[in-house]
Amino acid sequence: MVNIMHKVGIRAPLAQVYAAVATTQGVAGWWSEETTGASEPGGRIDVHFRKPDGEILGGMGMRVTQLAPDSEVRWRFESGPDEWIGTDAVFKLSRDGDYTVVLFSHENWREQVEFMAHCSTKWATFMMSLKDYVETGKGRPAPHDVKIDNWN
Repeated sequence: MVNIMHKVGIRAPLAQVYAAVATTQGVAGWWSEETTGASEPGGRIDVHFRKPDGEILGGMGMRVTQLAPDSEVRWRFESGPDEWIGTDAVFKLSRDGDYTVVLFSHENWREQVEFMAHCSTKWATFMMSLKDYVETGKGRPAPHDVKIDNWN
């Protein structure tokens, strides 16, 4: 199995960063404006992606498998791209000085493929969107995200 990992420091209280990754409202502020579902253990969250002109690009659904207040959030992907089914997104949170550190991983990819490279770069842009969202109140969720190639 192969994993994607990113680390970002956010100048904000731990509880504020936790709310941004543990709630549907928070996720809509930095990942996709079209985020719905139940952000509770066992709940399902769905995200959809569109181009700025409204054309649908795709979406995915994930089961919330762990919510440990102010320390960890885990999702298991149940729908979306084939490569994502059965993988996990993990947000581990800690404090270091003035920063809440997010150690993000997208775990258990079956193999390292070109699509994984695309997703790694996209996750990096969304981690920066998370940082902006928490620090300034304005992230860059889809469809306003940074476009990195012709796949989005």
